[in-house]
Amino acid sequence: MASLYFYYSTMNAGKTTSLLQTDHNYREKNMSALLFTNALDTRYGPGVITSRIGLQKSAITFDKTFDFFSYVKGARSAACVLVDEAQFLSRNQVDQLCDVVDILGIPVLTYGLRTDFKGNTFEGSERLLAVADILAELKTICHCGRKATMNMRVDADGKKVTQGEQIEIGGNDRYVPVCRKHFKSP
Repeated sequence: MASLYFYYSTMNAGKTTSLLQTDHNYREKNMSALLFTNALDTRYGPGVITSRIGLQKSAITFDKTFDFFSYVKGARSAACVLVDEAQFLSRNQVDQLCDVVDILGIPVLTYGLRTDFKGNTFEGSERLLAVADILAELKTICHCGRKATMNMRVDADGKKVTQGEQIEIGGNDRYVPVCRKHFKSP
């Protein structure tokens, strides 16, 4: 039976690596997966999903106007749908992915951040936490050894940033996974 999955974590916990491994597993069984990533992140080129350990795969890009249900319904057969950067989904897009599961019977696996650098949920993450059939936290650790649960934005000098737009694309140079205690520290 098809389900909607939300794999969430902080930065640097292996979400993209897990997505790419899932794609590999499907391809190894001669099944096709549709891969999606947000159009905002072009660090490695448009429509490229890249993990920190160097794995890479082309994907279909989505923005706030993209209709997942129509695209998947019109695509040739797909054994599953994999969505990277799921925090950037709109509420409506999450509902479209629910329809992919419920109407088309195709499993959807989404991967994304639970919260931003201020500790607030993203629109897509909030909706996925509410409606996903299966929630799975991918864990990583803070520099102190405790479980990291927060994403701390840092400047070029490694200093904590507390103001700014919710969305700022970046990797290890801009975000550090930390425990709540270190997130709350000045």
